[in-house]
Amino acid sequence: MKIKHCINLHKALTFIFILSLMIIYNNFNIGALIYLELHGTYGILWLLKDKIYPDKQWETEISLPLGITLFFILGLYWIAPFILISSDKQPSEILIATAVSINIIGIFLHYSSDAQKYYTLKYHQGLITKGFFARCRNTNYLGEILIYFSFALLVNHWLPYIILLGFITILFIPNMLKKDQSLSRYAEFEKYKESSGLIFPKLFVNQVEK
Repeated sequence: MKIKHCINLHKALTFIFILSLMIIYNNFNIGALIYLELHGTYGILWLLKDKIYPDKQWETEISLPLGITLFFILGLYWIAPFILISSDKQPSEILIATAVSINIIGIFLHYSSDAQKYYTLKYHQGLITKGFFARCRNTNYLGEILIYFSFALLVNHWLPYIILLGFITILFIPNMLKKDQSLSRYAEFEKYKESSGLIFPKLFVNQVEK
């Protein structure tokens, strides 16, 4: 079993899980429908991305017990739609518009930067310091954070925010630091690090010249 099998299964079941909640609680209001489309579509796009430009870090082999554990950890992301749909809570129009806008930006940053990384490294190995990674070393993670923040915002309950913060602290940031450690083998990395942010882009510094 590979890490990606657990992740892909979770992404594939997300639309079904949310729709099932809507049927069980007979909740088809605009908030539930918007959440279904945003989170469900995100999962579908993830599966397409894995087919078109997969991420090598998810190809790691893991044991079945670890895979099951990982799946249930990812299941924490399903708490947000459960809260929204089971409570029949209706987000305001402004909240919906804000969440959708943030989600679109997050989708763009996440999937576009992953595509740049995949196709750049496919044809040219080395440090990527241009495009989406010119000012931010982890634009893909920034996009993913914005995506899940938009879900939490739509639910507007403290628990999804805490869960997102937990993933950022325990998973995202350690992965970013591990990536920095790997990239430090390149001579130009220190200069690139000065001109780019770990998560958020540095806008008022000189870019690395290659």
